[in-house]
Amino acid sequence: MKKLSREFYERDGLAVAKELLGKTLVHESSEGRTSGIIVEVEAYLGPGDAAAHTYKNLRSNRTQVIHGPGGFSYVYLIYGMYNCFNVVANITGRPEALLIRAIEPVEGIQLMTLRRNPADKNIRNLCSGPGKLCQAMGITRILNGIDLCGDILYVLNAPIIADTEIMTTPRINIDYAGEAVHYPWRYLIKNNPFVSRKK
Repeated sequence: MKKLSREFYERDGLAVAKELLGKTLVHESSEGRTSGIIVEVEAYLGPGDAAAHTYKNLRSNRTQVIHGPGGFSYVYLIYGMYNCFNVVANITGRPEALLIRAIEPVEGIQLMTLRRNPADKNIRNLCSGPGKLCQAMGITRILNGIDLCGDILYVLNAPIIADTEIMTTPRINIDYAGEAVHYPWRYLIKNNPFVSRKK
């Protein structure tokens, strides 16, 4: 499989979000290679999206990477302890980010388990949420801004998942976002046991 090209990422965020489903996220770290199939993605679409970090075109040191070209990583901290990995979409000046919420582990499962919780042998718990995913994959804020067309953190291509196999729902944990809480911008593969769960 080939890596996704810059052209793949430099498109409308909703289109990219849906087409990321079924692709394989790979991290080549000093500890070893880990990978997993992307099964759940949320889109955050910039200035007009009250749930987005770039709402009203907000710029800060943290969000600067989102304002650039698509195909770079945006990694941020939540609750003071969990990292979240996002794919930057669209072109420079259209700041959109796609939160990878869950993956189905493929490679490096033993390493993922050691990073997460060696006592938990349930593979479904490894990457079924954005914080879990980052911990298992070894994705930290050191990787913020890294080129996803490079050789460290990247996404491998795969056939597009048919619309009939995709479920669309509102996004999770954005109660602060007013009307945007209802936008149906969460995409997941139907009946996949590795997606996250809403509390």
